[in-house]
Amino acid sequence: MGIREEVYYEGGPHIGDLILNLLIGLTVVGIPLAIGAIVRALWLRFRITDRRICVTGGWMGRDRSDVIYSEIVKIITVPRGIGLWGDMVITLKNGSRLEMRAIPKFREMYDYINERVMAKNPEYSSGK
Repeated sequence: MGIREEVYYEGGPHIGDLILNLLIGLTVVGIPLAIGAIVRALWLRFRITDRRICVTGGWMGRDRSDVIYSEIVKIITVPRGIGLWGDMVITLKNGSRLEMRAIPKFREMYDYINERVMAKNPEYSSGK
């Protein structure tokens, strides 16, 4: 039997992202943004545990990325929707990046992830 993971958050993007982009989608220019928000609402899922970050997304939820905390070297957050949700870009040791869009309670998520990264990766320096 494997080691159990404690799930901190499991779910989709913040509902405000969908609502805001649907309102913007009422204009011709905003239609692509609305479609992107619909795709995220349908198929984007985050699973943040005490051992890793798992992001499932893409068309029909076919893409999956798993990142363990010891591989993370940098985290950047950007607030959206007057700070109710935000985007996060995680940079890994190999230089690749994982983008997470419309994360609910992103400040708390950042704090949770940051604590685990600092414990697992001595090379990591907090962005704060």
